[in-house]
Amino acid sequence: MRFLKVAIVLLFTCHASLLSAQEYYNVIKYGAKRDSSALATAAIAKAITAASKAGGGTIYFPAGKYLTGPVHLKSNITIMLDAGAELHFSDDFDQYLPMVRSRWEGTDVINFSPLFYGEYLENIAITGRGTINGHGQKWWDYAENVVKKSPGSKWQDEFKRQNKDVIAPDLPGWIERGFLRPPFIQFMNCKNVLIEGITIRNSPFWTVNPEFCENVTVKGVTINNPISPNTDGINPESCKYVHISDCHISVGDDCITIKSGKDRAGRKMAVPAENYTITNCTMLSGHGGVVIGSEMSGGVKKIAISNCIFDGTDRGIRIKTARGRGGVVEDIRVDNIIMKNIGQQAIVMDMQYAKTKEEPVSERTPIFRNIHLSNITAEANAAGYLNGLSEMPIENVTFNNINIDAKTGFVISEVNKISFRQVEINTASGPAINAKKTKKLNIDGVVKDYQ
Repeated sequence: MRFLKVAIVLLFTCHASLLSAQEYYNVIKYGAKRDSSALATAAIAKAITAASKAGGGTIYFPAGKYLTGPVHLKSNITIMLDAGAELHFSDDFDQYLPMVRSRWEGTDVINFSPLFYGEYLENIAITGRGTINGHGQKWWDYAENVVKKSPGSKWQDEFKRQNKDVIAPDLPGWIERGFLRPPFIQFMNCKNVLIEGITIRNSPFWTVNPEFCENVTVKGVTINNPISPNTDGINPESCKYVHISDCHISVGDDCITIKSGKDRAGRKMAVPAENYTITNCTMLSGHGGVVIGSEMSGGVKKIAISNCIFDGTDRGIRIKTARGRGGVVEDIRVDNIIMKNIGQQAIVMDMQYAKTKEEPVSERTPIFRNIHLSNITAEANAAGYLNGLSEMPIENVTFNNINIDAKTGFVISEVNKISFRQVEINTASGPAINAKKTKKLNIDGVVKDYQ
């Protein structure tokens, strides 16, 4: 009987070991060097292929430094970086060829492969306590300095060859230059995406940028990008059911931005960003704490932002668009926010982000409506700026239980139905609220005090 019990224990132990071996695929066993002495791109790809053939599994990076090119995931794959593991992405542009289907600032293009990439996948994850480093400096320098002066390059030539039929934005920009830096993490048309625990540094472009995905969770992630061009933190675009929590973000552009496509390309796809929750995050350096737009041509709706701290961003909450974008931003809730050291406005809703002339209402006309902010404490240069369109004013905005210390108060124009209840604004000069071309302005329990 004792022998039988021992045999059963051994059987279960062996079975557990086999399961462990099947589930975890150590990249070192597939040829990766943990001293970054050689590219691990092929070794990582082999491990992913082996796991995929077995139905899925975890690609495991033990402590060490690994050098790689782009990592393309498959369904049911988890990338797991253990504490002490550093995954360094090469800054050799050729490693990110051939170009793949991508989206760049709301425009659908064929472009350099993102550093982490996947398309039409399910159940994918990047997790752990390790660090991934995009080594973006070379990308930033080339895009900002060389491309502006250079007549062309093999990468620009390839981009133009691949994008002959691209629907370009209304205003000229990077698309015409033909050198678009890749996002760090961009999953396209995927379901059940998890990014958790990791630290991300030096993204070439936008950092976490899921596109057309469903059920996305970004939790406990730290993002540190230095002063750099357009290195936004988390930009879920045209996604459904997005959960962002417990993240710490300091970047060269906006910390968290919600988008849904740009101009004609965005309206053609017509996929909104909807059902997002953003909570328990801290945000430091960046142009904005949480931003909606300006690429919102597919629409943005049902967004809840709560329990966040912005300390040192240029603006706190910012919603921006322009004529030509189209799309509807609606049903936005912001609650329980602390803002400190805000360089410009605490709260912005600007429908003239790009200055244009009045035009008849059409699919090109953006809409802001049903936006509600409550329980906010802020220290900023200016309390707020709300600027609608003459042909399409901002509509139905409420401020409840707000306390703001600022040099100047709210400046409001082209707004219909706006309410301030239990709001205290302490300004160094000028009125608490300066409103013009505004209808149905309700002020109840507003206190104005000079600093």
